[in-house]
Amino acid sequence: MRALLLEQPGTVQTLKLGEVAEPDPGNGEIRVRVAAIGLNPVDYKLAGRGNPAWSYPHILGLDVAGTVDALGADVDQWQIGDRVYYHGNLARAGGYAEAAVTTAHTAAAIPRDVDFVTAAAIPCAGLTAYQGLVRRLNVRQGHCVWIQGGAGGVGGFGIQICRALGATIITTASPANHDHVRQLGADHVIDYQNEDVVTRILEITEGRGVDSVQAAVDTETADQGVEVLAFAGAISCIAGLPTLTEETFARSISLHKISLGAAHMSNNRAAQLDLAQMAEEMINLVAAGKIDPMVEQHISLDQVPAGLAQLETRHVRGKIVAEL
Repeated sequence: MRALLLEQPGTVQTLKLGEVAEPDPGNGEIRVRVAAIGLNPVDYKLAGRGNPAWSYPHILGLDVAGTVDALGADVDQWQIGDRVYYHGNLARAGGYAEAAVTTAHTAAAIPRDVDFVTAAAIPCAGLTAYQGLVRRLNVRQGHCVWIQGGAGGVGGFGIQICRALGATIITTASPANHDHVRQLGADHVIDYQNEDVVTRILEITEGRGVDSVQAAVDTETADQGVEVLAFAGAISCIAGLPTLTEETFARSISLHKISLGAAHMSNNRAAQLDLAQMAEEMINLVAAGKIDPMVEQHISLDQVPAGLAQLETRHVRGKIVAEL
């Protein structure tokens, strides 16, 4: 089969198309004929540092959508021809290929009226936002939430999830993306390049602060997130943890580190099953028209290295999806 191969840890420019044997599903696994795969920053980060669990050449790619074409032993929840999507295990070969293998219990069905490209845009960014906001922060109607980096994948999904939950949404974005994040559902948009973000959030909330923060940029912005939390507020951190002090904990805040794919490598079956459950809940929101997958670019498999190089600039809006 054709696959995009990483011969050794290196830049995304070193990825090359090549031919490898098709994988066979093991016990409790399914093989998926890949139709589309989403690009994510974790791909270029992993390409550069590698993983001790990998053998080379390695195949990257976590967000897969396609059709089941082979079943391993003891798989009874799927049939050949079922349309599925999933967030893969970063310790194993991924989906930048014509076929990929995953555990059967971590995949979710794609509704008939949702296409493969749409499904492939969801897992890494969408489920990261969903796990943080719904599972950890328990955002609900009447809450005020700061979604950091609203124009990115995690931020854009975060805005839409909060909108569906009835929360008030503050987000940060560059001026060029203000209209975009407002269309996604942001109530207040702050120009982080030219405004004092902390001051503006406290102005918007009349000094109270926000109930929750989705921190998706770095440690510095996570620190700002803690600074603007209301008493007993909560923050979910994706890219960097804040600096915590006794004074911070005296405000009774809660901190949640989101590491979505780590469930695959844990022995926590419930966490693994929840990957599929969250994927089902998210794609149902998409099918109902409550969430836009924000696919900004459709590319081919051979264009993935250039797409990942774009993501490295950290100024890509929405999602890039490769279609096979």
